[in-house]
Amino acid sequence: MNQNQVKLIAIDMDGTLLDSQKEIPVENIQAIQEAAAAGIKIVLCTGRPRSGIVPHFEKLGLSEEEYIIMNNGCSTYETKNWTLLQYESLSHTELEDLFQVSKDFPDVTLTLTGEKTYYVVGNEVPDLVAYDAGTVYMVAEAKSLEEIFAEGQVIFEAMYMAESKPLDDFQNAMEESLSQHYSTVRSQDYIFEIMPQGATKASGLKHLAEKLGIDPEQIMALGDAANDIEMLEFVGQSVAMGNASDDIKSLSKYVTLTNDQAGVAHAIRTWAL
Repeated sequence: MNQNQVKLIAIDMDGTLLDSQKEIPVENIQAIQEAAAAGIKIVLCTGRPRSGIVPHFEKLGLSEEEYIIMNNGCSTYETKNWTLLQYESLSHTELEDLFQVSKDFPDVTLTLTGEKTYYVVGNEVPDLVAYDAGTVYMVAEAKSLEEIFAEGQVIFEAMYMAESKPLDDFQNAMEESLSQHYSTVRSQDYIFEIMPQGATKASGLKHLAEKLGIDPEQIMALGDAANDIEMLEFVGQSVAMGNASDDIKSLSKYVTLTNDQAGVAHAIRTWAL
């Protein structure tokens, strides 16, 4: 396949598009604009909710309609009117089940990503959760499941949060049974994510590629972490960041510079344009 056939570039945000200060290097913005000008679709593909994406997306200065896959593949929006195109969600029964599971682990907090609200299931918002909500420009709200159900929002995914040691204990005890019913990923030291079964960045990207009539071989994807694995395996042109772990690098076709060296720009200019 010759390199000028890349028609879509799927870009993870944290550890990939964003540097370690959570900013987008200017070179990345320029390269993304060059790719868009060449007719390549730009798709941010991230675990973040919408509130944590829009301020960064606006800095890319893209004029055409683009698409964003959020919540690790649970929701896809088009950016012109922020229309929700496709989504996966957790049912009330599943949410009750996930809450029951957390009851034996007092240090672990269950949080839910709603279409508009970042919920904590319980009476208070722990500092760790408040910190995480702040990273996506939100304020977490503590509510009971009954109150959350009454508000009627689509719940895209759940996250168990704790310091790394208690979360290790929780994951070791519960991952096997949870992964029989849900898609699970330890996306950060303090976050163990629960998505509807089958929902990953790859599932979101597959739906979108089919809608746009783009073959996986014509997609370049860039990522650095465990929640990028399915996406990197799905596409023909997989790029691991220089700061990615060795297992991510070994399954990718290419390895670019780190996120602090504008690795996204280097990859786009080297393998897509």
